[in-house]
Amino acid sequence: MSLWLTVVAIGVATYGIRLSMLVFVHHSTLPDAVRSALRFVQPAVLAAIIAPAVLYAGERDAFDAGPGNERLVAALLAALIAWRTKSVWLTIAAGMGVLWLLQWTN
Repeated sequence: MSLWLTVVAIGVATYGIRLSMLVFVHHSTLPDAVRSALRFVQPAVLAAIIAPAVLYAGERDAFDAGPGNERLVAALLAALIAWRTKSVWLTIAAGMGVLWLLQWTN
């Protein structure tokens, strides 16, 4: 029971910390430098989630940045499509399509 109580308490504390920035700090009171820096949080978090999944692939789960890494090829193509079209759905569809095609042919 104490384990679940600890998990719930940590969840409530985490939620409270995140909510406090939304409730108690108005966006206009933040300095311009902080507001411009916060623009980069979302891309940084997304890159931190995607990069290990792409670069540490394969049966060995070792670093693989070579052309034989299907995930890397698909991610690079998806990044190019995202940059050119700015379409989230087209990026996801093309990246997954290329990944599945490359995995199917190997």
